[in-house]
Amino acid sequence: MLLADDHAMIREGLRALLEKQGFDVVAEARNGQQAEQLACEMQPDVAILDLGMPVLNGIEAGRALRGSCPALRTVALTIHTEEHYVLAALEAGFRGYVVKSQASSELLEAIAEVTKGSIYLSPLVSATVVDGYLGRAQLPRDPLSRREQEVLHLVAEGKSTKEIADTLGISPRTAESHRKHLKTKLAIRDTAGLVRYAIRRGLVRA
Repeated sequence: MLLADDHAMIREGLRALLEKQGFDVVAEARNGQQAEQLACEMQPDVAILDLGMPVLNGIEAGRALRGSCPALRTVALTIHTEEHYVLAALEAGFRGYVVKSQASSELLEAIAEVTKGSIYLSPLVSATVVDGYLGRAQLPRDPLSRREQEVLHLVAEGKSTKEIADTLGISPRTAESHRKHLKTKLAIRDTAGLVRYAIRRGLVRA
């Protein structure tokens, strides 16, 4: 099993819970990009992903894993109950959706269900999915590429152009070009606007 959350204490708590139940935690990741890399290396059966991680958020990581590790079952563990997050996670291929405020038994039940090939949704979000289906809710597509989302996330975290370049392994000139392109593509004039956009799309926490 793989755990991915940007808070070390949460990962430690999850590991303790799961290992007490007999699960083997083979890897831990602090962001979505690392989760994707470790999943490809370690080939776990189940990945538990926070949705609000840095560099690559959980939804995009889940979407990437659906392509690179099709046998992997992904479970979202998140604070979000809003319709947009739930539908986005399901569209990205998540088989389980658990709200962090609920009992740990929900997470264990979710793991059991997705391992059997079923889907598990926290009772707190089940109504959201039904309402979305009955209303034929259409999830708005994000116009940004994966690289653009990575840059936007780092901008929203307050990273400088040099820090963005170092994190993504690109040149400062390329990083600055991405920043300018984001503003043009999204018709946003300043960094504050980029941050607000990132929050609306769930790329960073408010």
